[in-house]
Amino acid sequence: MGQHYITKDGLEKLKIELDDLKANKMPTVIERIARARELGDLAENAEYQDAKDEQAFIAGRIAELEHLINKSELITESHGGDTVLIGSTVRVRCEGKEFEYRIVGSNEADPAKGLISNESPIARAFIGKKPGEQTEVHAPRGSMRCEILEIK
Repeated sequence: MGQHYITKDGLEKLKIELDDLKANKMPTVIERIARARELGDLAENAEYQDAKDEQAFIAGRIAELEHLINKSELITESHGGDTVLIGSTVRVRCEGKEFEYRIVGSNEADPAKGLISNESPIARAFIGKKPGEQTEVHAPRGSMRCEILEIK
């Protein structure tokens, strides 16, 4: 797996989620486990097993978040510039329609909000291009011709 990229906002969201898991969710599930233990036979205790499963899930998510926070490269805000980079917001015309995308790391991608992963075919076609340049985007639904209109 390649380098992970993240915006300042994305990093902040990960830190907030991590803090919530450590300060609230994990202590709550540990308390559930302790209460379930008091009920007796753990082998047939569904509440105990459910709480242990949830604890494992939370521990896994904490490890994943800590890895992302420590190993991701922060995307510097790209305003304008003459070349599309990770972090750029780009206005393009594809097959006669205009779109605006911000190129972010894969963990923050949300195409419905115009946030596209730097690993996506669309972003890969735009990165390194300048306004006025045309590029071919090879997407699952077929190829389309796009022109870079503006880098914001």
